[in-house]
Amino acid sequence: MNRVYLCIDLKTFYASVECVERGLDPYKTDLIVADPSRCNGAICLAISPHMKERGIKNRCRVWEIPKNIHPIVAKPRMKLYIKYSAKIYSIYLKYISKDDIHPYSIDEMFLDITDYLKLYNKTPIEMATMLMNEIYINTGISSAAGIGTNLYLTKVALDILAKHEPNHIAYLDEELYKEKLWHHLPITDFWRISYGTESRLHKLHLKDMYDIAHADRNKLYKEFGITAEYLIDHAWGIEPTTIEEIKKYRPKSNSLSNSQILFENYNYKKARIVLIEMIDNLLLQLIKLNYYTHGVSFYIGYSKDKIPPLKVSFKLEQPTCNFNIITKKVLTEYDYRINEEVPIRKLGISFFNIGPRKFEQIDLFTSYESLELDNKLDGIINNIKDKYGKNSILRATSYLEGATARDRNKLIGGHNAE
Repeated sequence: MNRVYLCIDLKTFYASVECVERGLDPYKTDLIVADPSRCNGAICLAISPHMKERGIKNRCRVWEIPKNIHPIVAKPRMKLYIKYSAKIYSIYLKYISKDDIHPYSIDEMFLDITDYLKLYNKTPIEMATMLMNEIYINTGISSAAGIGTNLYLTKVALDILAKHEPNHIAYLDEELYKEKLWHHLPITDFWRISYGTESRLHKLHLKDMYDIAHADRNKLYKEFGITAEYLIDHAWGIEPTTIEEIKKYRPKSNSLSNSQILFENYNYKKARIVLIEMIDNLLLQLIKLNYYTHGVSFYIGYSKDKIPPLKVSFKLEQPTCNFNIITKKVLTEYDYRINEEVPIRKLGISFFNIGPRKFEQIDLFTSYESLELDNKLDGIINNIKDKYGKNSILRATSYLEGATARDRNKLIGGHNAE
């Protein structure tokens, strides 16, 4: 028996929430969600459905909005959006087990409805309609849905077809996919096909999904490597992965990462301060898990596109969660490799192969009493932050010019929390 999946997307979610909170109709209101403090270059996190109907792109910058349109500017409120998302998730749980739900993002959910159609005596479209209506009645948020016989077809039905249906619901199986979408353009409308992938496909004279399905597989594997496998499967409308398998998946190695784009160009000294803050932030997450890291990598993106980014990765002599050990090693590599003449705009750091420490190789040159005191101090700091907030206790570096931690600690996902 084929599985039946449903993917529900909350339409221009952040903007719709802001309209509902103001008692406004999202389909009659011009509203954008953007941080006005970032001026006209700020990206709109969302625009109201009414603005989309007027041909404005959802992720536009403020300055790209036509001058004859004067939208309400709503500052992002991530806690509020999370509250709405949780309420909608609770609606799904009234009808479907959490084991059959896969949250794809804050505003999009995959649901395996196979075993529930008979239970509720409904067709897939009736099931989708029931859930969408209940979401609207309880939150005022409109939605769209894709239905498919696998997760890929469900997502494509939602992304490409549902917007053109009167009820905002579209269905695809493998045969309908070939009939309706094999020659659909642009190919970037399809899940996981980026502009970079499109460019590489064009080098092979492949313009649509039909071309990929019938292409020389050896050429595809030569160009894309293992990625060619999912390109070929998706070209035929095939996706073997199920929600059950996603739930069971456990990665062979774990990692923690943190990255940020700076509001302005930083010199290497100011960027160094931010890097220290990011190490501190990531280590506190590691301590909370009671984990250690076996290695560290960091990324520095320069503001000039022609200069390649700095990428450094190294293993630690011993797995650790000690701030002083990791910071000293990262800064040594940073100071040695950084281009001091070029401004910096992006930073990222990652701890890889994290997990419980199984054993430790003792050496004669390490003060284990000092390390133990450091680790206890880090644990105390973490407990204080948990109880009183991230800004309740900070390292002195966070008060230096260029530091970003105090402001970023007030954010969720890089956006205003309140």
